[in-house]
Amino acid sequence: MKISIEELENTSSKSLTIHFDEKIEGLNCVTPIVSDLTILSLGDFIEIKGNVKGTLMLECDLCLKEFEYKLDFDIDEMFAKNALLEDYGQETELKDGQFVTDLEGADEIDIYDLLYQSVILNLPNKKVCGINCNGDKFLKEENLSDPRLDVFKNIQIKEI
Repeated sequence: MKISIEELENTSSKSLTIHFDEKIEGLNCVTPIVSDLTILSLGDFIEIKGNVKGTLMLECDLCLKEFEYKLDFDIDEMFAKNALLEDYGQETELKDGQFVTDLEGADEIDIYDLLYQSVILNLPNKKVCGINCNGDKFLKEENLSDPRLDVFKNIQIKEI
């Protein structure tokens, strides 16, 4: 789903409201990713705000079992219509909350890609299925081993 910047500029309120409700390729979606976004033209910038909800299937980093992870976060993204370096020079200090994506003169914004990136960035660094996950116990019980590593079981190292 792509939003035309020209279409946004031609609206009387300089804003659009978009409802997104589909599964995103590349993510293991249990439910569709649902988002209501407000897109607002602010002169040289475009602001996209909204909320994202959905459920993904993730793999626990401790026990390797799959579990459902519920998403519920807000998006607040800024886009610069024209190249930032032309207006602000080579060096620009960005303060907290001032991250701006440069559209470099593009005539549309890819909402699908924006939501994909937002979901990926909002996943936890450590994916754990639950507070009581006993990952080590599971791995020992299942006796999981990689057959490619069997060659290392009989290595003998001689001291020199």
